[in-house]
Amino acid sequence: MKALCWVGTHQLNVERVPDPELLNPRDAIVRVTLSSVCGSDLHLLDGYVPTMREGDIIGHEFMGEVVEVGRGVTNFRKGDRVVVGSILGCGGCWFCENQAWSLCDNSNAHAALSEKAYGYPTAGIFGYSHAFGGYAGSHAEYIRVPFADKGMLKVPDGVKDEAALFVSDAFPTGFMAADMADIAPGDVVAVWGCGGVGQMAIRSAYLLGASRVIAIDSQPARLEMARTHGRAETLNYEKVDVLEALKEMTGGRGPDRCIDAVGMEAFDKSLEFAYDFIKQQLKLETDRPQVLRQAIMACRKGGNVSIVGVYGGYIDKFPMGAAMNKGLTFKMGQQHAQKYMPRLLDYIQNGDVDPSYILTHRWPLDRGPEGYQMFKHKTDDCQRVVFAP
Repeated sequence: MKALCWVGTHQLNVERVPDPELLNPRDAIVRVTLSSVCGSDLHLLDGYVPTMREGDIIGHEFMGEVVEVGRGVTNFRKGDRVVVGSILGCGGCWFCENQAWSLCDNSNAHAALSEKAYGYPTAGIFGYSHAFGGYAGSHAEYIRVPFADKGMLKVPDGVKDEAALFVSDAFPTGFMAADMADIAPGDVVAVWGCGGVGQMAIRSAYLLGASRVIAIDSQPARLEMARTHGRAETLNYEKVDVLEALKEMTGGRGPDRCIDAVGMEAFDKSLEFAYDFIKQQLKLETDRPQVLRQAIMACRKGGNVSIVGVYGGYIDKFPMGAAMNKGLTFKMGQQHAQKYMPRLLDYIQNGDVDPSYILTHRWPLDRGPEGYQMFKHKTDDCQRVVFAP
């Protein structure tokens, strides 16, 4: 089969690789019909995740059609149209039973790698390096889905593929960001980053009762999408002082809830960015946390900071004094897809949200390397490239 493979930093190739096979009775094989790029994939492409190996298939946000199931799979059969959560959960450990699926004890086949880095093993993730299990990703014609009964969901009739696709990752990540923020009716929510996850966080904040959402980015097309589809007020961080603007927009109090939907590759033209970037290149720091710093400084006293932008290792100059003395609450993590997917499909079925608007480019898999370059550099007003293998 054809697959989009990581072959080195900044290098992707479409290659011929062996078809996946059932390895466990709980496995399913899915023919991929749509697979989306994701901002966190850029961390792999740019070399910030060190446990990639040449030939690894990338991609983790996808849907498709079941073509084969193991004898232990009871909820699905050949021909079912399914969306698959990007993070694997066994369904039987303490964390899965308590709906913390991305903390699963059993789904990471290379648990020792993440345990060494983080103290405890984390869950496996499709196409996201050997530290997260070494599972083949979704930018391929077929994919093996372990723990199929726990990670897949049938797509209801009447829900189009382009909407169901984002229930795999972008929508549950954005919804979890809003959920972790503990939004109360009437709250003002600030969202840093208007990529796919940020757009879904904006919509989710309103679903959970926010009265106003303020979106922060620099790309005109993304800011326009946040205004037209998300009903957000917007700030271009290249044109305004974000901290001062947020104070002015909230009567001096600051946003009640702040969401970091950017993570380790934040970018701007400030001296702060240059400081972090240089330290990254010298291997003295792994991440660029200027969005996180800004969210901490912007959030009102006693407010909540929710973090779904991916961070990988160590950051410098963390404003712990501001966080402590302002009494901020932090919640963060990789998304618990299995917890949220049924609820999000209900929202789509009921007409509350149609996430397909973040799909701006639909291409064949053969154009995978080009698609990632467009996505990375945000050319042609690209929000999400989706491959149809």
